[in-house]
Amino acid sequence: MLVGALALQQPHYDEVGIASWYGPGFHGKITASGEPYNMYAFTAAHRTLPFGTVVRVVDLATGRSVVVRINDRGPFVAGRIIDLSYAAAEALGILPRGTARVGLVVLGHP
Repeated sequence: MLVGALALQQPHYDEVGIASWYGPGFHGKITASGEPYNMYAFTAAHRTLPFGTVVRVVDLATGRSVVVRINDRGPFVAGRIIDLSYAAAEALGILPRGTARVGLVVLGHP
């Protein structure tokens, strides 16, 4: 009975994996969606989610979260599921570490 109760308390994630971030070297360059990359906006790159999808990204170690909009494709490093903008990574607290294990929750599609 206790195992069932604990299972109900676990959050639901649409995807779990490693997040990384990208910043200054890409600032101002055109993203896959056609808009300029702004490292100070709360955006992210994902391999398959439609552009404009809004996603909550939760750092599974700290519980901190940010909400980002998908506007680019990537990451292109094996084992990673999302590349966050500099601002999103800073708000999530992963800049010093570079990566974090995260859960993604899709909040809305375009």
